[in-house]
Amino acid sequence: MSIQIKVKYCTLQAKYFLLTCTIAIAGLLSCCIQAANAQTPTPQTSGKAAATIPAMEPPVMDSHIFSHILLDQFEGRTNGSDHELRWDGEAWIGTDMNRLRLKSEGISNNSTVSDGDHEALYERPIPHTRYFDAQVGVRADLDSGPSRTWAAIGIEGLAPYYFEFAPTLYIRDGGHVAGRITGSYDLLLTQRWIVQPQAELNFYSKDDPSRGLGSGLSELDTGIRLRYEISRKFAPYIGFAYNGKYGGTATYSRQAGETTSEPRFIFGLRLWY
Repeated sequence: MSIQIKVKYCTLQAKYFLLTCTIAIAGLLSCCIQAANAQTPTPQTSGKAAATIPAMEPPVMDSHIFSHILLDQFEGRTNGSDHELRWDGEAWIGTDMNRLRLKSEGISNNSTVSDGDHEALYERPIPHTRYFDAQVGVRADLDSGPSRTWAAIGIEGLAPYYFEFAPTLYIRDGGHVAGRITGSYDLLLTQRWIVQPQAELNFYSKDDPSRGLGSGLSELDTGIRLRYEISRKFAPYIGFAYNGKYGGTATYSRQAGETTSEPRFIFGLRLWY
């Protein structure tokens, strides 16, 4: 009998203890809620004023017009006995969605210009991609050789691991098709010292003897540059470049008394505005 009384007494004590804890926790939560409400005042607006508050709208793409000019390569190349000047630059103007992009590159050597490539492209972001733009437009080969005009279509942007990547397809009359793949990567040694490996490959579907171009892989231009950014807009650099010609293009070069493999030291400037 005494054992049953002790069990009932312990049970009542446990229930009383749980009830006390529950009341204490509820009171503590109530105090916290009241303190939070006191620190965060609620704005007083009448029903009429509240009705006139406009609903939040989703953000829209900026229609402001921007522009940019970049002379990525303005350099002298030398192998000791022969010297040449190369340029490669671009400029664009437009909004976040629609842009006109202009590109120009070429090589000047002994009062002649070769590899003169000039492009005017309409550019627009590719849906559902974050870093690539679609480009369509026209390319004109204007240098010391016969001129050519191509329709151009391609993409340009930032590939995974931050590689600049730009494949482009060109088409002109007579069933001529050409392709170009360019890529580069900026490796930061410090905030000012930057190493940039770069490569450009050119392909052609048919021979073009007047311009000394053969079908297949025609040319590889690659190099590595070490630049020092005195400012983000002004950076001198030095480096090493290699230009190789292959297939029918190499045959035309040998027939013209030119070399098909040209390693050269380079020094130049990178500028943008």
